[in-house]
Amino acid sequence: MPPDLLTARDPAEVICHRDGAAITVGGFLAQAAALAERLPDQGQAVNTCTDRYAALVAFAAALWRGHPTLLGRTGAAGEAPAAGTYILTDAQQPDAHRSGASLPVFEVDLAPVHRTVVAPAIPADRIAAIAFTSGSTGAPTAHLKPWGALVLGAAAAAARFGLRAQDGPPSSLVATVPPQHMYGFETTLMLPLHARLAIHAGASFFPCDVLDALDAVPPRRILITTPLHLRVLLAETRRPPDLAAVISATAPLSREMAEAVEREWHAPMLEIYGATEAGSMASRRSAHEEDWLPYDGIILRPGFADTPSLAEIPGLGPVPLSDALEAVGNGRFRLLGRIADLVKLGGKRASLAELNRVLAAVPGVVDGVFLAPRDLERNPAARLAAIVVAPGRTAAEILGALRDRLEPAFLPRRLEMVAALPRDHLGKLPHQALRQMVREEP
Repeated sequence: MPPDLLTARDPAEVICHRDGAAITVGGFLAQAAALAERLPDQGQAVNTCTDRYAALVAFAAALWRGHPTLLGRTGAAGEAPAAGTYILTDAQQPDAHRSGASLPVFEVDLAPVHRTVVAPAIPADRIAAIAFTSGSTGAPTAHLKPWGALVLGAAAAAARFGLRAQDGPPSSLVATVPPQHMYGFETTLMLPLHARLAIHAGASFFPCDVLDALDAVPPRRILITTPLHLRVLLAETRRPPDLAAVISATAPLSREMAEAVEREWHAPMLEIYGATEAGSMASRRSAHEEDWLPYDGIILRPGFADTPSLAEIPGLGPVPLSDALEAVGNGRFRLLGRIADLVKLGGKRASLAELNRVLAAVPGVVDGVFLAPRDLERNPAARLAAIVVAPGRTAAEILGALRDRLEPAFLPRRLEMVAALPRDHLGKLPHQALRQMVREEP
């Protein structure tokens, strides 16, 4: 594959809205080049920037220098970082200690740089990022991301969501997900380099921050978020300004929530299917369709149980997936759930994700999750458990409602009522913490 430019966008185009100012592509390139000159000859970067524009500059500078950026993790507990690892930060007093070791720290300087810089050509096979799985279901694993594959993925997403120059006016992205997560990295670091849009740099985690950020950017506004954040935003009395679209990922989105977004915000609710190992692969309009349509150029080969699903990713090749997929015709597929989450009881099979959706639809349930015991496959008497957040409801009431919705074999034998589930900032649930909540040994 031939090399791809860091960005082929016009230097005069706006790439970021920050503190009320518009930052151009040319200004961004000058700042990234200046930071790259300060970095060591060799190494790998841990990008801890909380300002999204600083994170973009940091990623570009490391790539410019030939260094990969670690996404999601710096190393396992007790594991020393690889030689040459350094931290890029926008904090005034950065924590330079990772995994018990002191790492070199480079602070991202966002002062304007007054010079003209040409975007470099990056070899397609250069490893631009190393993404780690969350580790919520086991030990985190590393996945190498070549630059050429990331560029092709950004181009496919830009085509799917109408973010190319020929698709209309520029877009403004506001995101509730961090740029260090694969979903946030693809949408808010890679897309601004290869699509006609500008990111919002500031914090946008709490509802008031998100709504303020949307008010601060020009249309065409797109919100990049998760089901966890959507639930909180929909509960607000304050409504966002006109949105061109809302995009969600990281966890299954219920049809009820998708319909609520379209009804109350008058914006299409779109959902991305992806995985850390393969990146974003498909999308759907969740209030109107159950099936997924792969991005152009991506081929998904459905599999189940002992025959894993495969994704043919341009620039990356075949990637085994941990999800069970079912082909439904016209190139579309249905997501059956993670293979590890498929359970068989009483001669019937179900996905824990589907059971969780049924639980979430019970009136009064704010949050909840089903959990399969470790000995489910070898113990005929084993049954599922459930952990539920439902203020004002009793366990008996929740079980009664589930009896009307589920096969008897899938009713939880143990149902724990709790004040909150231990979700992280993306809404993911660590299995070890859940097992401890139902008094099961980790």
